[in-house]
Amino acid sequence: MAESSQLPYLLRATKGEILDRPPVWMMRQAGRYMKSYRDLREKYPSFRERSENTDIAVEISLQPFHAFKPDGVILFSDILTPLPAIGIDFDIVESKGPIIDPPIRTQSQIDQLHPIEPEESLPFIREILQILKREVKNEAAILGFIGAPWTLAAYAIEGKSSKDYTFIKRMAFCEPEMLHKFLGKLADAIAVYARYQINSGAQVIQMFDSWAGQLSPQDYETFALPYQKRVVKQVKATHPNTPFILYINGSAGLLERMPQTGVDIVSVDWTVDIGEARQRLGKNIGIQGNIDPGVLFGSKEFIKSRILETIRKAGNQGHILNLGHGVLQKTPEENVEFFFKTAKEVSNLLAVTA
Repeated sequence: MAESSQLPYLLRATKGEILDRPPVWMMRQAGRYMKSYRDLREKYPSFRERSENTDIAVEISLQPFHAFKPDGVILFSDILTPLPAIGIDFDIVESKGPIIDPPIRTQSQIDQLHPIEPEESLPFIREILQILKREVKNEAAILGFIGAPWTLAAYAIEGKSSKDYTFIKRMAFCEPEMLHKFLGKLADAIAVYARYQINSGAQVIQMFDSWAGQLSPQDYETFALPYQKRVVKQVKATHPNTPFILYINGSAGLLERMPQTGVDIVSVDWTVDIGEARQRLGKNIGIQGNIDPGVLFGSKEFIKSRILETIRKAGNQGHILNLGHGVLQKTPEENVEFFFKTAKEVSNLLAVTA
């Protein structure tokens, strides 16, 4: 156990240790709610410049670490970042989100995609992660992240964010062979990218399949699950000890299927009770989450009550405290600070209220 105590606290939770409190970090903990981020955004208005310039991305990644000392520091990047490395360019437009033009809708476009060579095309990712690892030391775990094949395909085929996913679902139901070929190419590229992140210093990988919750269970099993599994299998073949987290927005109807991917931890949103999610996932799967980001607009007493309730239900083993989605724009910084402070003092608070 002496050796274990030298590990970042978050990694101890992924190993199933019984802990006095869960480790805590937040999805989108670096971003628009922070004044320091908004100031940088004014200076560097291009998202891709902010995320692909090593010095800027490191500074942004560390902003919440310096302010709140979370147990996890996540790479500031985007799930679409590796797409240009296989032949799909994109832009991110403020207030509109990602734009891919032309969208990928033909077999010839898919045939023209090439394998990813991250050392050549994404050297800034290695640089960012290596610097973060040096700066953070063992005070927090370094998290890398990737987009899952279905969600990346959805962006590429729709060409932008979508409410109804008409184009990708039309391809799925009318030209499934074309979509399967595209998903396979994406899965293989994402696996290489994830391994590159681990080799560069990432100690945990989180895979976001943000749009898989828009699939029926049977379509999830056809178009999302096999390719999530393909990514995890390839990464685990070379890095079996790197914890893997899977997040799907709106996953309440898919929970029992998510462990089939081979991940170690399932991150759940707030539409499912975390105690019930524990039971549905089974004892061999860790859990992350799952406080509604809107709670951070509430009073401090309300925030504290939700933290305590979530931790009581999740238990003291294999739980990473997080939001059920990313921090919302205009969230009061002082409430984020209070969230982290309370989460780190929770063992004392639980003893008082027991």
